[in-house]
Amino acid sequence: MGLVEKLGVHLEDREQLAPVAARILAYIILTGKKGTTFEDMVTILCASKSTISTHLKHLQDLQKIVYFTKTGDRKKYFIINKDMIGQHIDSMINKWSEEREMHLEIKKYKETINNSKIENENEKFDLTFHDDYIKFIDGAKASVEELKTNLANNKFDI
Repeated sequence: MGLVEKLGVHLEDREQLAPVAARILAYIILTGKKGTTFEDMVTILCASKSTISTHLKHLQDLQKIVYFTKTGDRKKYFIINKDMIGQHIDSMINKWSEEREMHLEIKKYKETINNSKIENENEKFDLTFHDDYIKFIDGAKASVEELKTNLANNKFDI
């Protein structure tokens, strides 16, 4: 239960979720492919049926979770929506791309100042940070895009 709480706090911030919704999502993530039922969540998370129901509906509306049923069993088994990970990766890539463009623009500005307005070498802007940061973003982006491709090709069983 400690890991559910820790992951829940993380998801609360990252996914902008209410505390109970974040704990539900954390529990579903940690349950894995076998899924978890509504009744299990009421018991494990010590929340009311109406609270769990409300947040499950919200998480489904956000497309963070999906459910499946088993033949002869009337229960719904909730699991993580694999597309949620892809959505998160897309969001990261977009933010990194925006940051990269900003650093390129700042670097270009500083280069212009260095070349046209500053004669004293000691007063010139050092552009190493921007070069290194852009290189970092490019590498991180490539790694995460590879992860997304592998996820899309079902190389992972989450």
